Amino acid sequence: MGMPGMPEMLIILAIVVLLFGAKKIPDLAKGMGKGIKDFKKAIKEDEEEVVEIAKKEEAKIEEKVTDVVAEVKEEIKEEKKA
Repeated sequence: MGMPGMPEMLIILAIVVLLFGAKKIPDLAKGMGKGIKDFKKAIKEDEEEVVEIAKKEEAKIEEKVTDVVAEVKEEIKEEKKA
């Protein structure tokens, strides 16, 4: 099932005009545009939040890895002394 062609689009437009009236269509379009804009904004904010959380977790992991590396080096030094 593909995209509707011109005849189908005209029928849909005629039904919308009959249901809502010609004066309400700009308000409906404005509302839809605002809804889409808000939706895109929310998605962008969520993506930014995920990136921020990932950076914090990355820093924690790097710190733990550094600690483990330091411990291993110290154990190696102690084994060489023994």
